[in-house]
Amino acid sequence: MALDSSQSVRTTSERLLKRIITAASLAALFTSHSALAQLKPPAATSAPAATNSDTSQKEADARLAAQGWLLLLDRKDWGRAWETTGSAFRSKVPLGTWMDAIPKVREPVGALVERAPVETAFKTSLQGQPDGEYVTVVFDTKYANREVAEVVTTVHEPDGKWRVTGYSVQ
Repeated sequence: MALDSSQSVRTTSERLLKRIITAASLAALFTSHSALAQLKPPAATSAPAATNSDTSQKEADARLAAQGWLLLLDRKDWGRAWETTGSAFRSKVPLGTWMDAIPKVREPVGALVERAPVETAFKTSLQGQPDGEYVTVVFDTKYANREVAEVVTTVHEPDGKWRVTGYSVQ
């Protein structure tokens, strides 16, 4: 099947962003494990388990942070979106690289029509990341030109805020 030039650019742009995010130590999103594999319950650890209400609150707070960050992307506020990511993300993905790659991925899908979170999972460890508190949220998203699953992983940073540390479009 032949691709027209817009499909080819979109495919190339999507691959570029995935490579950038991989460089940001987000191997869990792009290795042999699918992004949804992050949503499996964590293995038992010797650390005390969080209560269900603690976990539910963390998931709710992180989901809200993920939704706010996605709004920045929807508004094409690429620089602000990068500034509000977690420190690990910013240290691995230079601003210039981000500013070049993200529009190539987001603009072809068109304007946001609707988005709904469909799955949320709290974990204390992710492959390729230091132990900490992470929440991965999967959104079913409909854009004018395409329907996708957006996977946003957030980290609870030392200042108490939840910040995005991973993003992929599937």
